[in-house]
Amino acid sequence: QVQLVESGGGLVQAGGSLRLSCAASGRTLRTYAMGWFRQAPGKEREFVAAISWSGVIYADSVKGRFTISRDNAKNTVYLQMNALKPEDTAVYYCAARPGAPAGTSRWEYDYWGQGTQVTVSS
Repeated sequence: QVQLVESGGGLVQAGGSLRLSCAASGRTLRTYAMGWFRQAPGKEREFVAAISWSGVIYADSVKGRFTISRDNAKNTVYLQMNALKPEDTAVYYCAARPGAPAGTSRWEYDYWGQGTQVTVSS
């Protein structure tokens, strides 16, 4: 079993930056694919970024602005978000998928955090 806890969300002006963290307990993340998803009010949960042994992948909407990384020693995954836009406003979720390459579908992930709110004002 893996427990995931996100942190780092908040309110920021357009053009600003935030760094989200996802701390895991219960298992080492070293062999897990890790993903970030987001869900805005009234919308489906959508893929943002993922990282695994197979590499990193990004949604087109965040490519060039967001960077996913991991620190296996700290069992933590990060999402650095730069040049934020109002349309990035959402609850951001961390997800884990054991022993698999990075995927873009929410249904591929077995473990989820509780989410952290990111609000970007115009």
